[in-house]
Amino acid sequence: MTLPSPSPDTFALVTGASQGIGMAMARDLASMGHNVIVVARREAVLRELADDLEAAHGVSVEVCAADLSRHEDVSRVIELIDAHPVNILINSAGIATFGPLMKQDWDQEVAQFHLNATAVHRLTHAALRGMLERRSGAICNVGSAAGNVPIPNNATYVFTKAGVNAFTEALHYELKGTGVTCTLLAPGPVRDAVVPDAEKSIVDKVVPDFLWTTYESCSRETLEAMAKNQRRVVPGPLSKAMNAVSKIAPTGLLAPLIGRFYAKMGE
Repeated sequence: MTLPSPSPDTFALVTGASQGIGMAMARDLASMGHNVIVVARREAVLRELADDLEAAHGVSVEVCAADLSRHEDVSRVIELIDAHPVNILINSAGIATFGPLMKQDWDQEVAQFHLNATAVHRLTHAALRGMLERRSGAICNVGSAAGNVPIPNNATYVFTKAGVNAFTEALHYELKGTGVTCTLLAPGPVRDAVVPDAEKSIVDKVVPDFLWTTYESCSRETLEAMAKNQRRVVPGPLSKAMNAVSKIAPTGLLAPLIGRFYAKMGE
């Protein structure tokens, strides 16, 4: 199995394309010859990205500035999916909060749920309609290694990512034989190759540089996994270690340990 081939009429749609994994995957897909629809909140960043990709690769790039925590903005993206043959969908947009649930801003928690989970659910469903009719397509939903463990002080995030993990892997099996693939990207910490000291988080300071996964390497590994129709891809050494530990360590030991670390991130 391979990724759908690029063509003048088809598009890859990438959410969260203004930074991080989403931007890296939009760049890689354009370099492979795919026209791209880039979706994120920051229109100016998206337009700069679109100009770069069109100039470098001669592809068509459409910009859609949208806040996917909002129902009406997701509906606008679905209209784009209905208007274009989208043969690759990358659901990368997401946010996280840290600290006790009852100390978080409730509106922010609700927005996090809608962005991380509801938007993924709706966009996947919308894209599948056309993909199944054409018997061709590839979907990647970005879950998280954090979705494997009930982590205190990260409750809404792990709620959403556990759902994305299970939803995506269920679809992987459900879609067998249809010509459409569905792959879960379940990364641990991912970052830029170089992070200035002044911008380093507590995680950057604790984890040695050689264990990190960069956005670019994450994108490459994910696209290779999608081309092989893998069910789950866990990029980089730190992510793989977290994934392995989550499968064997007792929850009663692991969850409080990680939760104390996440509490510090929320301070």
